Order: sequence, then structure tokens, then C-alpha cells
Amino acid sequence: MVSHQTVRLWAEKFGRHFANNIRKRSAGRLGDKWYLDEVVITIGGKKHWLWRAVDQHGFVLDVLVQSRRDARAAKRLMRKLLKGQASAPRVMITDKLRSYGAAKREIMHGVEHRSHKGLNNRAENSHQPIRRRERIMKRFKSARQLQRFVSIHDPIANLFQIPRHEIPSPHYRELRGAAMQMWSEIAHLQAA
Repeated sequence: MVSHQTVRLWAEKFGRHFANNIRKRSAGRLGDKWYLDEVVITIGGKKHWLWRAVDQHGFVLDVLVQSRRDARAAKRLMRKLLKGQASAPRVMITDKLRSYGAAKREIMHGVEHRSHKGLNNRAENSHQPIRRRERIMKRFKSARQLQRFVSIHDPIANLFQIPRHEIPSPHYRELRGAAMQMWSEIAHLQAA
């Protein structure tokens, strides 16, 4: 019998290493179209904003928890993205929040920016697993816990995310097997 506390401690001990390994291995297959979005999460009665960037394939590029929703916060997210991805996107798609435009003008000059409510559904949908997890956990205890959770959860979820409806079953099974093989390699490297 394994308790929830045991699983939590295991995730804290090994999760960061697994997530970093997955990020290193997936560096070459990320897209050049970035969807940026933010969602409010209340922690201890205070509003925090979970900023997220997703590529056109649905892979989460990076996540950042901040207490603000202004141009300074958007700049911080974009700097973190550029540092982690090593190249600017071809296109950046956001909702109507003007902070993105102000940050983009200062940090990413040559990037095309599309600001439209309906175009940003890919980023909006990527918040759903965190919302689901938030309900199960009965809220997050602190911004630090939330940041730690999403920075481990998203790369691992990216590894197993295969667009089921777009590919035939034999190829899907092959991709799923490759993902399981990579997970096995990463998990065994940590155990050794």
C-alpha cells in the first residue's frame, strides 16, 4: 500500500530530474508558433497568474506563476521562453491582453503577433489539466508549490501527449511505445 504522502515525496525527489531530462530530449521538435495565455489561480485568498506558452502541436513550452498581470510579468515570461527555447518564434498568438503587445515590442521585435480571442484556444485548453489537479488537491497551498508542480507536470505530460485523432492506429502505437521507451530510459537513469 502506497500513501499519497509517499507519492508526493517521490515526485519531489525524482520529478525535477525527469522533467529536465525530458526537456533536453525534446528540444529539437518544438514548434515555431507560440500560444501565450494566463489564468488566475487563487492561493490563500490572493490572486496569482499562471502564465503559459504552448506551441502549435500542444506541447507546453514553459509555465510561470506570478502575482501580477501586467507588461512586466509578460516580459518576464518572454525572457524565460527565449532563454529556454534558444530561438524566437515565427508567430506569437495571444488573447486581447495589451501586456503581450507591450512586452513583444520590447523583447521580440521581428515576431508576428496575432491578438485575437478565438485564436488562442490551444493555450486555453492546456490549462485544463492544472484546473483538474487543483480541484483534486483542494487548491494549491502556495505559489511556490504551484510553480514546482507545473514545472514538473508539464514536461512529463508532453512526453505522453500524442494527437490521437490525427494519426492511424499502428503509428499511434509506435509513438506510444517510443514515449514509454524514453520514459523507461529516463526513470532507469535516475535509479542507477
